[in-house]
Amino acid sequence: MDLHKITQDLIECAKTVGEFIRTERKTFSYSNVEIKGLNDLVSYVDKTSEKLLVDKLSEIFPEAGFIVEENTKSETKEYNWIVDPLDGTTNFIHGIPCYAISIALEYKGEIIVGVVYEVAQDECFWAFKDGGAFLNGNRIHVSDRKTLSESLIATGFPIYNFSRLDGFINTLTYLMKNTHGIRRIGAAAADLCYLACGRVDAFFEYNLNAWDVAAGALIVKEAGGMVSDFKSHQNWLFGKEIMATNKHLEPVFTTIIQENFK
Repeated sequence: MDLHKITQDLIECAKTVGEFIRTERKTFSYSNVEIKGLNDLVSYVDKTSEKLLVDKLSEIFPEAGFIVEENTKSETKEYNWIVDPLDGTTNFIHGIPCYAISIALEYKGEIIVGVVYEVAQDECFWAFKDGGAFLNGNRIHVSDRKTLSESLIATGFPIYNFSRLDGFINTLTYLMKNTHGIRRIGAAAADLCYLACGRVDAFFEYNLNAWDVAAGALIVKEAGGMVSDFKSHQNWLFGKEIMATNKHLEPVFTTIIQENFK
């Protein structure tokens, strides 16, 4: 399998659908918003984008199944496309310029290709297994910061699952006092890619789905970063929790997470 060729096809695919999203944002009306659940929003833009992506991905690698957010197609196989057609829907709806298309190819539980296209900024992050990580064609790496005191942290706030809120707030309290600060960007795929290129130094969030993290996590790993669940295991893809750092910060950041999320 030519992972480089597949990656290049995915980049073209993501940019084509990204242009649709960018165009729709210019005239988007809140009247088009649908409510999936508490604070869980969707619109025709998400649904149409997913349909376009599924059709194009079916042409790129017809043998693969699909794990997608809006259930356009649901059929798992040995290889699977894991797709979020619009990560950061709430940002998109409110006109905040950070929302992304996330596409990953999974093989027996391992992500082997990942592309994240941050539409508003026209930034395309990508990686394939053992091939390095890139932003708009330029090689990227996680930061080399060695202490929390000089680090910037990214996270995502719970929007409906508040079962672990105490641990989350305790973690925020510690990080507020001991880092350069915390950023809530509003799209986990972008959070991970920002870590991969050194804009932030660590990221954690719970209650995420596979399509939120699959592509971004591979990009972090290929950029030299560390990815795990809160227990330092590798159940981050389907385990509903993820933390990622550069290699220097992993020990101390892991300790903080594990002390607060027991």
